[in-house]
Amino acid sequence: MNALTTTRSAVPVTPSANYSGAQLALIKRTVARDTSPDEFDLFMAVASMKSLDPFSKQISAIVFNKDKDDKRQMAIITTIDGMRAIAARSGRYRPDEDEPDYTYDEGLRGTTNPAGLVKARVRIWIADPTQDGGWKPATGVAYWDEFAPIKDEWAYNEEKGKRAPTGKQTVDGNWAKMPRVMLAKCAEAQALRKAFPEDLSGLYEGSEMDRAQVIDVTASEIIESHAVETTRERLGLAGTITFQFSPTSALEPVGLGKLADKIIEESRGWDLFQLRWFRSVNQPSLRDFWARAKADALAVARHLDEREKVLLEAEPA
Repeated sequence: MNALTTTRSAVPVTPSANYSGAQLALIKRTVARDTSPDEFDLFMAVASMKSLDPFSKQISAIVFNKDKDDKRQMAIITTIDGMRAIAARSGRYRPDEDEPDYTYDEGLRGTTNPAGLVKARVRIWIADPTQDGGWKPATGVAYWDEFAPIKDEWAYNEEKGKRAPTGKQTVDGNWAKMPRVMLAKCAEAQALRKAFPEDLSGLYEGSEMDRAQVIDVTASEIIESHAVETTRERLGLAGTITFQFSPTSALEPVGLGKLADKIIEESRGWDLFQLRWFRSVNQPSLRDFWARAKADALAVARHLDEREKVLLEAEPA
């Protein structure tokens, strides 16, 4: 097929009927465990429609909040190779020859961000005969603080006689070993979905869901968070959280890496009323801060608690 042809090639389908009962049971126990009967039927229907093989782990299912009926949700996951294969079958896909573009901030380098990454940008190409050269780009962007699965560090505590949180945080799994590769996969998945929405809608690369598996959020909340961050990028506010620092000041977007220092510095001039006002008015932003940079947010919370205690003790009897 000519790469510029918009007609899709026929895609082979492997319906559930092609699997034996034993094979279906094996899929259910492994790559689709925790799914309900309806969720499993949906998962197998998507696998058939996308022509992805569960036995090759091209497609799998994760159930979030499986014990909470009001928050329960299944996310269908594929590998980046699976997404590329779907795009390639359209006859209109071309990978980029250049390596991903990374943005770094040395101030962010640490145990929760070993490379000091801010974001990764990946470009792919989609055939379009109306463009010069016959191809147009589709770009995906992924931010470290949005996708990296940062979690509390646990270790054996001799005083308690068992494992307990150390108060530190770490980044999970391959995100510590191959941070660039993991973030680039998230960015490429964004680009692929943007270029082939009909083929890839509802499918997510496994790395995109790693964060959802270590923090108490649903898959839909992770996706919503990305949509918000994408909007921030278009407005020039990427990697920021908006706060109001006094009743007479305007809303101010502050970079995530500078936010803790900014709040602590501002708070040194507050009286008790100003401190409590700040916490009350900025509750949504403080929750966002906690979700995106827990260690820094915890340091700020402790500082504000100590500051409030000092101000209370200084008040006249």
